[in-house]
Amino acid sequence: MAAVTSTASLCPAAAGGLSASSSSPFTRKPSSSRRLQAASTACHCRPARVVEGLDRRDALLGIVLSAAVAPLLAPAGALADEPTTESQEGFTTYEDEANKFSIQVPQGWLVGAGEASGIKSVTAFYPEQAAADSNVSVAITGIGPDFTSLKSFGDVDSFAEGLVNGLDRSWQRPPGLAAKLIDSRAANGLYYLEYTLQNPGERRRHIVSAIGMAFNGWYNRLYTVTGQYIDDDDDSEKYRPQIEKAVRSFRLT
Repeated sequence: MAAVTSTASLCPAAAGGLSASSSSPFTRKPSSSRRLQAASTACHCRPARVVEGLDRRDALLGIVLSAAVAPLLAPAGALADEPTTESQEGFTTYEDEANKFSIQVPQGWLVGAGEASGIKSVTAFYPEQAAADSNVSVAITGIGPDFTSLKSFGDVDSFAEGLVNGLDRSWQRPPGLAAKLIDSRAANGLYYLEYTLQNPGERRRHIVSAIGMAFNGWYNRLYTVTGQYIDDDDDSEKYRPQIEKAVRSFRLT
């Protein structure tokens, strides 16, 4: 099995950011597989405390971190080519039976999957030629029993405002990351968000996201689906409809 080279560890315990790791957080399943399923690699992290005793602020911080690290989920040069099952025209269905979700992804896109300490799984989908700028990822984080539904975070509008405000650092001097909320709505048992992120001197990233929650028999899990592309980029018109469709297609199974 070939591994995807990465300079980041997807350790949920590293609240201050991603820590360096010599091993890859993504693995590639054998090409003989008839159905795409998430593989996993071990991350030797400190025991995470997100399963119990979290308050609303800590849980929201976890979502913010999942969104903030989206550009690192599909490192350039990653190869994970596998056969897929056709569904809608131009798309294939990725089904993760272990983590109980499915998503439609554009045909020909690559896939990388990783897991940290059994409580956080990340799966990234991306076109090989634009992996760092255009991709879709699904991050799964364990949260405390007090969070029984998405409404535990408030309605979709307050949730979206809290998430984007948590990312925004444009008010700092000198200014930091600028985050701007564009839209938020609830449908299909999920929260859908659209916002932009821009670091000073860098191009603006457009984010479309879906948030869901499910119980796996042991703890509640929060699903953060993040699709991103660069605004006003030559490839944005090509990838934007594909990314938006992929995020809208996400379903808990």
